Amino acid sequence: MSTLPLMPKATAVWLIEKTALTFSQVAEFCGMHPLEVQAIADGEVAQGIVGYDPVANHQVSAAEITRCEGDTNAKLKLLSSNNPVKRRAKGARYTPVARRNDRPDGIAFLLRNFPQIQDQQISKLLGTTKETIAKVRDRQHWNSQNIKPRDPVTLGLCSQMDLNAALSAANERLTRDGQEVPAPVMIGGDE
Repeated sequence: MSTLPLMPKATAVWLIEKTALTFSQVAEFCGMHPLEVQAIADGEVAQGIVGYDPVANHQVSAAEITRCEGDTNAKLKLLSSNNPVKRRAKGARYTPVARRNDRPDGIAFLLRNFPQIQDQQISKLLGTTKETIAKVRDRQHWNSQNIKPRDPVTLGLCSQMDLNAALSAANERLTRDGQEVPAPVMIGGDE
């Protein structure tokens, strides 16, 4: 299996101390070099690391370890996880205080250059509210005289991948509705 166990070095320490597996078996299971595993066994590396029991943590079965101890050519197989790590759902994201004043600039940029993106998409993309978007659009924002449209990707408010995904979703929606998709805007040219 291509994935590694949790805390590979600590797992290697436990396997070296508690099993009769070869260095190459431990190295392959933990994603390490056999010489590094040998150095752990000799006490040259990982001296302060407490062993992490992969059997108790459901990463490998005791039967699997016994099978591999009997056959030096056998490879330990990581158990499939029944409870994968939950990823944070996409949604409003935290913007550092230092970048919050850049948000209206990013909103203005998106409104000017990509009119096909809906307010809801801008809200998700930049972590702002529809009210703020409406105020920037209508020039009613408290700081509207200082707002300069700037690319939200270069400001660090969103990633280029997220912006491209929002653009393609907006273009697909326009195509589905039978409307014309606006021509791409050249950014960084004659502005």
